[in-house]
Amino acid sequence: MIPLTTFNGIIWVMAGLALVVFVSLYFVNAGYGQFRTRKWGLSIDNRLAWVLMEAPVFFVMLLIWGRAGFSFQLPAFVLLCLFEMHYFQRSFIFPLMLRGRSRMPVAIVLMGACFNTFNGILQGGGLFWYPNPGFAEGAAYLLRWNAIAGIALFLFGFAVNLHSDSVIRHLRKPGDTRHYLPERGMYRYVTSANYFGEITEWVGFALAAATPAAWIFPLWTAANLVPRANSIYHHYQDEFGTEAVSPRKRVFPFVY
Repeated sequence: MIPLTTFNGIIWVMAGLALVVFVSLYFVNAGYGQFRTRKWGLSIDNRLAWVLMEAPVFFVMLLIWGRAGFSFQLPAFVLLCLFEMHYFQRSFIFPLMLRGRSRMPVAIVLMGACFNTFNGILQGGGLFWYPNPGFAEGAAYLLRWNAIAGIALFLFGFAVNLHSDSVIRHLRKPGDTRHYLPERGMYRYVTSANYFGEITEWVGFALAAATPAAWIFPLWTAANLVPRANSIYHHYQDEFGTEAVSPRKRVFPFVY
């Protein structure tokens, strides 16, 4: 267990870094996906990259849970299951479903793995080391409005994320190399529906957990994905025309 002062210090450092990342990504596109360029250096297969980048947080959370005695006490165990459900899908299922022969820069993989490791420490610590005092209520905590609303938001965001990824995967038929503007599901409202789903997930998780550590996650998720959603929006405008794209927002329906 990390001492409370150190744990809180990590929270403040992560919050400050999130602000730096948010501003920086409006000027520099993270070099993966459609924005990958040679200047990002050595790259590896996209499938392997996603596993290496996302799996650390899955195992860090399991390690912290194990060090806490593999407790099944509610509500921490419910939140653990939601967290691990997302990262099992993202680490081990999502990479297997990727199509094409894309690559990801090693620099991006290392930065992502580093963040995920620290985030796993924060989220695991927020559930099992320094939890919300209300967790002492056990199952009764799950009847609080914030727990009900938070879990519902998480599941909604998870569903949006999965569906949006599926829409992207099925834009092309085998052998087709053309580019298409996604228009199904939440893509009718935003050009980065998958990002909307992921941000919604972690807002829901933070609302249900109601700890400072938990709120760092949606803050970081938004800091990373909102600027990228802006870049994708403008990329689509350049490729498909302003009129085709403009009825949609970037990442938050009807807002931005």
